Amino acid sequence: MPIYDYECNLCQFRFEKRQRFDEEPIDTCPKCQGNLRRVIHSTPLLFKGSGFYITDSRQSSAPKGATGREPDKKHHKGK
Repeated sequence: MPIYDYECNLCQFRFEKRQRFDEEPIDTCPKCQGNLRRVIHSTPLLFKGSGFYITDSRQSSAPKGATGREPDKKHHKGK
């Protein structure tokens, strides 16, 4: 069963409640009888293994010596 966080709009009382998915959300504060709202949290995202960072990427499939750049004209012989 998931645990939901609630916060009162009137007194800002926060608490957690374990509820089934099919249960209706609670709408009354247990402290002051004010209106409650369900607090939504972002879901953490964990990357495991290699390949998620630029330094972990696979080797280039280009042939050796092919860098995708034009040759440096200062060091080019023949001119």
